[in-house]
Amino acid sequence: MKRIDQLYEKDRPREKLKSKGPAALKNHELIAVLLGSGTKEWDVIKLSKSVEKVLQSDFENLALEKLTSIHGLGPAKAMQILAAIELSRRYLIRQNIKIACAEDVWHHLRSYTDKKQEYFLTITLDGAGHIIETRVVTIGTLNQTLVHPREIFAGAVTDRAAGIIIAHNHPSGQCFPSAEDRRITRRIKEASQIMGIELVDHVIVAKEGWYSFAEEGEL
Repeated sequence: MKRIDQLYEKDRPREKLKSKGPAALKNHELIAVLLGSGTKEWDVIKLSKSVEKVLQSDFENLALEKLTSIHGLGPAKAMQILAAIELSRRYLIRQNIKIACAEDVWHHLRSYTDKKQEYFLTITLDGAGHIIETRVVTIGTLNQTLVHPREIFAGAVTDRAAGIIIAHNHPSGQCFPSAEDRRITRRIKEASQIMGIELVDHVIVAKEGWYSFAEEGEL
């Protein structure tokens, strides 16, 4: 096995990534890029292949202690690997969230049920109902001046979304819609028909539950 300094420059992981992109790298080469360097005893290629073996053997239960048990891998480099894996996992999970009902929206936006102000949000969806992006449109007491269709559909157009869900929290804890909530919903519904982007639902979320305009037959 060649050491990193014995490889042709174009075959070194960083140079290879730069010239060919990350998809061209083998697993241990990607790990080598994350590690950056090895130790006096362990070349980065040899070290990265040891890390790859641990990943292959028990990826789901990967922990800091397991990585630092690898000879030559200290806590700092082990934490770099864990951080990269966690970041990737979060983005993959986010991209695979499917909204099938208002309860899914409530779970997705549950962190907003503790807010002291009203947050108006949009969730853009692909054709299969998976979340593309979640955005805060405005913060504060809702009215038709603050919640304008232009701001609501700008992200949906950018995302090439098939549908959109609008949602807001009620800091009072009561889910029942106000007259203004209903006026805003009708206005956004009309805009959605013009834009050709389906308004799938308007969901009001609170600590103990939710109100769905679609499920209540108000869309």
